Amino acid sequence: MKPLKRSARRSLLVAHVAVSVSWLGLTVGLLTLGITAFLTGDPATAQAATHAMKIFGDWLVVPVALLSLLSGLVLALGTPWGLARHRWVWTKFWLTLITAALSIFSLRPGINEAATRGAVDINLVVAPSVATATYLLITAVSVLKPWGLTRRGRRLRILAAAGKGVDERSPRRTA
Repeated sequence: MKPLKRSARRSLLVAHVAVSVSWLGLTVGLLTLGITAFLTGDPATAQAATHAMKIFGDWLVVPVALLSLLSGLVLALGTPWGLARHRWVWTKFWLTLITAALSIFSLRPGINEAATRGAVDINLVVAPSVATATYLLITAVSVLKPWGLTRRGRRLRILAAAGKGVDERSPRRTA
């Protein structure tokens, strides 16, 4: 992929951070509603909470998860960070891919089932709890950038230091 121009990279970075924070907020909201529906003794409150969860699940979970995944992927491929050069980027990609898939194919059906019943079981408290913890981990990895280079990243850095630093995707020097 061709490297992003500075203005495009910065705009995409702002969009990625905004949508990722939205995903975290959405999950915290789902967790709050799940806890409310699970713990309340009032059937009307439980039903209202599950219906609110269904609205979030139907309208927000899929687009927010996919936008976060897509914007992160474009940023990785369009910047010197690369997708497979740094372990922290690689880890973020896989965690985001897994949580997006679980949100779409597991969480949403669970929410729909709970909304039909008007009650929540413990799974709709556990799932948003795990998702929230995962998104906080992804955020920490983004800020701290731990672990260093992957094998591919080390190889590209050695090639660049030897003056052969042309990536197969780009005529620019890499590393």
